[in-house]
Amino acid sequence: MEESKDRLSEEQIRQFHQEGYVVLKGLFTDGEVTEIKDNFMKMHANGPIPGCFEPVSAEEANGDVLKQYPRMLHPQKVNEVAFRYMLNPKVMAVLQDLLEEEPLALQSMFYFKPPGAKGQALHQDNYYLGIRPGTCVAAWTAVDPTNEENGCIMVVPGSNREDIQCPKLADPELSFTKDLVELPEGMQPVPVLMDAGDVLFFNGSVIHGSYPNRSADRFRRAFIAHYAGISLTHANAYYTPLYRADHTPFEVDDSEISGPCGTEFDTTLEIH
Repeated sequence: MEESKDRLSEEQIRQFHQEGYVVLKGLFTDGEVTEIKDNFMKMHANGPIPGCFEPVSAEEANGDVLKQYPRMLHPQKVNEVAFRYMLNPKVMAVLQDLLEEEPLALQSMFYFKPPGAKGQALHQDNYYLGIRPGTCVAAWTAVDPTNEENGCIMVVPGSNREDIQCPKLADPELSFTKDLVELPEGMQPVPVLMDAGDVLFFNGSVIHGSYPNRSADRFRRAFIAHYAGISLTHANAYYTPLYRADHTPFEVDDSEISGPCGTEFDTTLEIH
């Protein structure tokens, strides 16, 4: 596997373990970002893909722009570009350093987040993925420049040291997903401003969400994938099979073992 020490400093590794996240600037080139963007815009133009995404017309959306541009779930199952970028050697090498063991890929997603889109309430990814022991790690690739105006992601530094919370209902006027976790005492979310090609890596216990897209004409597209270390023994069935860096599948226990809240299997589509 490609070495990543030229990208990760000791300070970056320390930040990831202490605060739960780290941003690698310019991990993907302009050409790679264009390939990702063009691929998913073409997929959207070609219409619905059962089990991946089902956009509707503007009339059917009735003012909810996210129904016209819903997120894509598991595009790696139907699209070669998504599968290839989920297992991109640069990302897998960074994960090797952060996890300190061989990384495995669980799934990918693509978010369009057009102007007018709602934000997403604060949540924790491993509530849904159910990685045991340990947790998952997300790699969140900015396909467009992101800030608070067009709905950038926000993270709560240090929340990686918190337990997984049982969520309550989010405000549907503000969040397109229904789960909300509360802020631990003394902690606050911070916006993560990114340029296209930057990749945010964060721990599966990190509390995070996103702002609404209040811009007039700026999408906030992002390609996201989730990973775990090879020492795991369990993952929720929705995220199997897992894949090694060489593109071969890796089998893991995916039986329905109840999580800390007992509701995880009803909400497996809520992440990000």
